[in-house]
Amino acid sequence: METVDFHKSKKKRVFSPMRRIAFSFFMVILVGSFLLACPFSNHGVAPYIDHLFVATSATCVTGLVPFVVADQYTFIGQLVIILLIQIGGLGFLTLLNMFIYALRKKLTYTNKIIMQEALNQNSMASIGIYIKRVIKYTAFFELVGALLLSIVFVPEYGVLKGLYYGLWHSISAFCNAGFDILGANSLIPYQTHILMNFTIAGLIIAGGLGFVVWIDLRMSWQHYKENFKFFKLKTFFASLSLHTKIVLFSTILLLLSGTLVILFLEYNNPGTLGPLSLGDKILASFFQSTTTRTAGFASVNMVALHDSTKLFMSILMFIGGSPAGTAGGIKTVTLVIALMYIYSLQNGNENVTMFKRRIDNQVVKRSLTIAILSFFICSLGLFILSMNEGADFIDLIFEVFSAFGTVGLSASLTPTLTVLGKIVIIILMFIGRIGPLTMVFVFAKKYKQKKGQDIMYPVGDVLIG
Repeated sequence: METVDFHKSKKKRVFSPMRRIAFSFFMVILVGSFLLACPFSNHGVAPYIDHLFVATSATCVTGLVPFVVADQYTFIGQLVIILLIQIGGLGFLTLLNMFIYALRKKLTYTNKIIMQEALNQNSMASIGIYIKRVIKYTAFFELVGALLLSIVFVPEYGVLKGLYYGLWHSISAFCNAGFDILGANSLIPYQTHILMNFTIAGLIIAGGLGFVVWIDLRMSWQHYKENFKFFKLKTFFASLSLHTKIVLFSTILLLLSGTLVILFLEYNNPGTLGPLSLGDKILASFFQSTTTRTAGFASVNMVALHDSTKLFMSILMFIGGSPAGTAGGIKTVTLVIALMYIYSLQNGNENVTMFKRRIDNQVVKRSLTIAILSFFICSLGLFILSMNEGADFIDLIFEVFSAFGTVGLSASLTPTLTVLGKIVIIILMFIGRIGPLTMVFVFAKKYKQKKGQDIMYPVGDVLIG
């Protein structure tokens, strides 16, 4: 009996929720890379490592590519990529459990545990309903985005191709992927097009806020309408959850500060914002501030950016979007909690408080762990690339943080990467999508607490700081 129990416990460790999440992304990438490598997906011959790179980039909703997608892949290849983006944005297990829930109207306890981890939820209550809402919100935003983008594309490409382009880029934008099939110049020809810029930016923000925020906004709005006759922003904001308040506050602050800093740094740069009018400069700065937060679309030439701008944008890419959405990075909430912890210590308070609520110490520890671990992973990737790639150091920083933050912006470095460089970027994109803590738990041994074997060692004094 002991041998059987040992094997059962070992099997459970192998197929733990964290490992199932990582394995599902790995399998989607593997299948996608084989499909992209097939002759019916390609206009020309390319090594398998490039198809693996693109499949990883699409599934991890990044946008880094070693060649122009529209030139390399056929219509079928483009469909494979957008399918990978949709699966990667929502998660394969989310889509799978959606079908299970639709057929059975319920989920098993095991599936609920897995979806709790995949969707970054604190509770298993109403997981099935939550999945249904995720799909509903995704369909709504992508369809609205497709209609608005079709207004731009249909007059230029015709009805069928225009509608196809509208839906394709709407999915890519909402999933924060940054892929486009417009050619080598990406969205640069549309840098002054108001509808295009605000539609893409709106989809990026909608996907980056996270589904939890949208559900909370809707529920709070319904409650507000039933109990109040007149709308007051302060009262409505107070009714929101702490998570939603932090996300909205940090998102608005980062978007505005990013716009102002990019505008200031690139104002007179002849290769980026210099030739534009003041209004177009503000529009382009806002768009790049938005897309730098894990989307990867470019409306200005990334190569021509000042080094200071590349460094600033790398910081934004490292931060990324918000939890439980389609964005990457360490997440806005993680950054805010880490900064508030430092602020609390400075004021002699061991507890982190925001909006008259105390943050649990386990959440604070998790935030600090994610931030430190993420920076270490990026530093290791940068160290390897700096030894192997013959490129400017600032461009390597830009590439590494773009990959880890699943952004997709590049200073034209991606096509010149060596095989080792592409493998490093593939690993960074994969870790960035599933999360550094998930990656640690995938390889971590399960802690087994045995009665009578708990050891509490004496406290040792060390000096820090």
